[in-house]
Amino acid sequence: MSTHGMSRRRFLQVAGATMASAAVAGCQAGETEVQPTPATQVPAPSPTFTEPTRQLSGDLKILLWSHFVPAHDQWFDPFVQDWAKRVGVNVTVDHINQAEIPPRAAAEIQAGQGHDLIQYIATLSQYEPSVVDLKDVVQEAEKRHGKMLDVVRKSSFNPNTDKYYAYAPAWAPDPGDYRKSMWEKVGLPQGPSTWDELLRGGAEIKKSQGVQMGIGMSQEIDSNMAGRALMWSFGGSIQDENEKVVLNSPETIAAVEFMTRLYKETMTPEVFSWNAASNNQGLIAGQMSYILNSISAWRTAQAENPAVADDIFFLKALKGPGTALVAQHVMYNWIVPSFARNVDAAKEFLLHYTANLPSVTYHSKLYDFPAFPDLVPELDGWLSKDPFGANPPDKLAVLKDSLDWCTNIGHPGPASPAIGEILYTFVIPNMYAKAAREELSPKQAVAEAEKQINAIFQNWRSRGLVAG
Repeated sequence: MSTHGMSRRRFLQVAGATMASAAVAGCQAGETEVQPTPATQVPAPSPTFTEPTRQLSGDLKILLWSHFVPAHDQWFDPFVQDWAKRVGVNVTVDHINQAEIPPRAAAEIQAGQGHDLIQYIATLSQYEPSVVDLKDVVQEAEKRHGKMLDVVRKSSFNPNTDKYYAYAPAWAPDPGDYRKSMWEKVGLPQGPSTWDELLRGGAEIKKSQGVQMGIGMSQEIDSNMAGRALMWSFGGSIQDENEKVVLNSPETIAAVEFMTRLYKETMTPEVFSWNAASNNQGLIAGQMSYILNSISAWRTAQAENPAVADDIFFLKALKGPGTALVAQHVMYNWIVPSFARNVDAAKEFLLHYTANLPSVTYHSKLYDFPAFPDLVPELDGWLSKDPFGANPPDKLAVLKDSLDWCTNIGHPGPASPAIGEILYTFVIPNMYAKAAREELSPKQAVAEAEKQINAIFQNWRSRGLVAG
């Protein structure tokens, strides 16, 4: 979609409509929800409370996703109300499907009214002109808890405007999930470590065991992340570290050629119409040998199909000709729209939430990782010995060094408003899909995507929000 000359109002309309269509197309367009698992013997972290730095009152309206791990929301809602009672604020919390958050945010920003605090699971940089700068929240959080992770900062801060368009206190890695028993039969008991091994092993599994792989090329968030991982691993990227568009390169074309072959040899056409739950559901049902995702499908399987759960293992980023990188799976962005009526309460709640990141990590069953690592010293121990029944107990230990192989979606530059718009208009998944379906050659698909991306960058650059 070309946005050359597009007004902010028109962009919000188009982005909202696009995401709304994706939400309707997959009414369960979130990962498969994790059901309760047997009670853990590891006690939950104790909550902490610090008196706000200012007098609070009035109403605070919060909009956030329905977490892929319902235990988080079961903890979160009373946690919010306890804080509200202590500080004298009336808080309303609305949870909705993750795919509905961007169009809802766009509609509220366009209308100039709605929630005071909105959370999403990826960057919301495209709304920078319409949100409050949260630099003071970041500075106070770092004063209390140490330096924020760089991958998180690049996903919530625009260096060109010196503005924190969002606050990002937590994130989630994006490992590969594979069925060990299936990969053992093709001589890779530890799973694939390279994209070439993924192709070779995945093709043999589909041929000999009738089980496909699950890497989407659809208009949903997982396809966005997978497409970037493959491109980076081949040495390509959307932009360079100075925010210059560099998509159309031999490396990106090679990645698209590889994805086309991967699709033809290991997958089926359903990957073009997936929602964010599809790969999870397929893995749990035994219909996928490998997906690129978080740990939530496995958590679901622990309750619904323990035998499958025991057979699911995790992998670091696959190595390509260039490197081995994946995007973060989830990058929490909390924004305060400019129309918010209770900015002070929104900021104070974010600081309270941050102080309780040990509880966030625990009640999400280790799905959510802290942006301030010093706050959750227990995390390494939990990953070594899962409190929620992993078999073997150290199954999640592979995630300990995830900062070494996870990066932000704007890599090697920041997640600017241009990068945000590209994310929400699905330019990258569409590029791969058009080549895989042979609608365009890989070179043509990359060239078309480059044209769209250049227009997007030009629009935001003309407004001083992108470098160059």
